[in-house]
Amino acid sequence: MHCVKKLMDDMYWVGASDRRLALFENLYPVPLGISYNAYLVLDEKTVLIDTVDKAVTGIFFENIRHALSGRPLDYLIVNHVEPDHAAAIEDLIRCYPNLKIVSNAKGLAMIRQFFDFDADACAVTVKEGETLSTGRHSFRFFMAPMVHWPETMVTFDETDHILYSGDAFGTFGAINGNLYADEVDFPQQWLPEARRYYANIVGKYGTQVQSLLKKAADLPIEQICSLHGPVWRKDLGWFIEKYNRWSSYQPEDRAVMIVSGSIYGHTEHAAEILAFDLAEAGVKNIVLHDVSSADASHLVAEAFRCSHLVLASSTHNAEIFPPMHHFLLDLKAHNLQNRTVALIENGTWAASSGKLMGQILAGMKNIELLEGTVSLRSAVDGERRQALKELAKRLAASLNG
Repeated sequence: MHCVKKLMDDMYWVGASDRRLALFENLYPVPLGISYNAYLVLDEKTVLIDTVDKAVTGIFFENIRHALSGRPLDYLIVNHVEPDHAAAIEDLIRCYPNLKIVSNAKGLAMIRQFFDFDADACAVTVKEGETLSTGRHSFRFFMAPMVHWPETMVTFDETDHILYSGDAFGTFGAINGNLYADEVDFPQQWLPEARRYYANIVGKYGTQVQSLLKKAADLPIEQICSLHGPVWRKDLGWFIEKYNRWSSYQPEDRAVMIVSGSIYGHTEHAAEILAFDLAEAGVKNIVLHDVSSADASHLVAEAFRCSHLVLASSTHNAEIFPPMHHFLLDLKAHNLQNRTVALIENGTWAASSGKLMGQILAGMKNIELLEGTVSLRSAVDGERRQALKELAKRLAASLNG
C-alpha cells in the first residue's frame, strides 16, 4: 500500500524511510533510521526528482504508481548519483521506457558507470543555469560539485520557489509521519542528527557548501526539499545559518568538549578532574566522551559544535592511543579548523602521545594549541593535579576571552 504525502497542488513526496538499517553507508550508526526523499511533480509533463535506496524500492514504486494514477513518467531529474538516491534508475527505465533522464555531464557519466542500460538514448544533459519547462513549472539547475560528490547539482522550481537541494540540508532520521520541520521539535530532536549528518557526510567540503549558499542567496526560496530528513517551509534562515556556520568552520557554541583515550582509567580520571575544575571556574555545558566507546561520527559532530577541545590520550606502543589517533585523523579528514585545543598525555615510562597529537594538529588549519600540555606519569599526583587546575584556568580564560 502506498504512502504518499501531498506537498503542493501538483507536487508529492514519494520517498520512504528505513528503520532497519544499522549503518548508513556501512559506517555511520543511524539508531533513528534514515529517510530517502523523492518528489513527483504532475505538470503537463510528469517529473520525478531523484529516486531512493534499493532497500525501499518496493514502497517507492507503489508510491509512484499511485501518484501518477496511470499517467506516464516523462522526466527523471537526477541531482545526485550516489546509490542511496539513484538505485532505482534502471528499474524506472524498464517501467517507463520513454523516460528522459535529466542530469549534468558528470552525473550522466556516473549513471553509465553504475548501470548497463543505454543512458545516451534517454539522456538530457543540462548545464549551469539552464532550465527545463514542463508546462506550468520551470526548473533551473545549479551545479554544486563536492556537496558532496563531484556530479552533484540542485534544482530550483522557479514556479513554486522550491529548492530541491540534493544532500545539502539533509538529516539522519526516519520520517515519522510529520514531514515538515515545523511539525517536529527540530532544535531538540533533530538538530544533533542534522549536525552529525553535515559534519560526517559533507563536512570536508565547506568551501563548496559556501559556494552553493551564495547561489542560493540569490533565489526566492520558500521551501527546501532535501534528499534526507524533513522538508523546510518555515524559518529557513535558521537552518541556513547553521549550514553557513558549519561550512565556514565557525563553532556553533562556545563550549568545551573533552575526549579521553584511556587504557586502565587513569587518563580518563584526569579528564574528569579537569571537567570538575572547569565547572568550578564557571564553565557550563561541558561534555566528556570516552573515545573508545563513543562512535566517531558523534565525536566529529561535537567537535563541529564546540569551540574548545581537550584531547587526553594514553601513550600506546610509543604512539597515540589508537582510537584517539583515529579520531584525530577523522577531524583532519573532515577539515575541522578554527578551534582551540588543549592536550593531556599519559605514559608510565615514556609519554609521547602529546607531542604526536600536536604534530597532527599542526597540519590542520587555524588550530590554536594552548600551551602547557599536562603530562601524566601513570596517575594524577599532586604536581599534575595542580597542572590540571592551571589548564582549567587557561581554558576558562580562553573561553571567556
